[in-house]
Amino acid sequence: MAWTKYQLFLAGLMLVTGSINTLSAKWADRLSARGCNATSEEHTFQHPFLQAVGMFLGEFSCLAVFYLLLCNDRRRPEPTMDPPQSYNPLLFLGPALCDMTGTSLMYVALNMTSASSFQMLRGAVIIFTGLLSVAFLGQKLVLSQWLGILITIVGLVVVGLADLMSNGDHEHKLSEVITGDLLIIMAQVIVAIQMVLEQKFVYKHNVHPLQAVGTEGFFGFLILSLLLVPMYFIPAGSFGSGPRRVLEDALDAFCQIGRAPLIAVALLGNISSIAFFNFAGISVTKEISATTRMVLDSLRTVVIWAVSLAVGWEVFHALQILGFFILLLGAAIYNGLHQPLLARLPWRRAADADADREGLLAADGASINGDS
Repeated sequence: MAWTKYQLFLAGLMLVTGSINTLSAKWADRLSARGCNATSEEHTFQHPFLQAVGMFLGEFSCLAVFYLLLCNDRRRPEPTMDPPQSYNPLLFLGPALCDMTGTSLMYVALNMTSASSFQMLRGAVIIFTGLLSVAFLGQKLVLSQWLGILITIVGLVVVGLADLMSNGDHEHKLSEVITGDLLIIMAQVIVAIQMVLEQKFVYKHNVHPLQAVGTEGFFGFLILSLLLVPMYFIPAGSFGSGPRRVLEDALDAFCQIGRAPLIAVALLGNISSIAFFNFAGISVTKEISATTRMVLDSLRTVVIWAVSLAVGWEVFHALQILGFFILLLGAAIYNGLHQPLLARLPWRRAADADADREGLLAADGASINGDS
């Protein structure tokens, strides 16, 4: 069935904003400026926790989008949106803490590895989400989902080998790349815990997705903003931020932003893109399908990789292509994209036809008053 112009717009918006989200964060990491001390040398903008605060600000803005959509819907003769459900906002505190920890780890890792590897390795969330849903939600995975998990593991190994064979690049040492890759995979464990918590405690309250994202964004923004104060005094060595090498030097970050406006542009791109990406992703699921959302989310990895190569942020590695396709195959099988293809096979069509005939014969031979 052909897509409408609105559906094409939503798909394009999700693909573009999802790509901008990672690319703008990586762009900010590559920019340099002097800090608060005017006599100090220029240094790169390595402030992952401040960037995470900006991302949560983008998520928090989804609350405003939700209420704007709700007000617009109420003006219609026949509203289509359900009124906001009463719920305890503290239900979102646990998922927000997971989101805060996972996102912060990923922004730290993005300083150490390439944007394409960052995006590819995030596919590891399938593994941990599947295992945790079995352990804590009592769900049963079908054979194809276990196969998807195994294929995803193989894909992660291939992407990791591509990073090892690169022996680092002009920007990152090999040890940094390996550490960054491991941090990304660790972050996916926390993201999987977040998804399980949402599934167990949040979704049953029928909260609108934009409202849920906005509430988690509020908690993440508030808590992480407060944590920036003690982070300013905690030494972190080689993982440190700014010349002082503390966990997060927010003052140094703001001074760099003031001296280099392009950093502010990159951060604004990150904040706005996360808001539009969440809106577009939810709308694509509603207007088209969850499968389409998964495919578009995979395609943005290609966009991020292509842009990174085009602007010289990365060196081409053929093994990364193989790793990406293996990860894509694993995600597709885990999410059941293979089923429509299998249904078109000749022997499957014949089996379905036989099943339909048996059903008709059974219906013809059944009693009219079958319940008696």
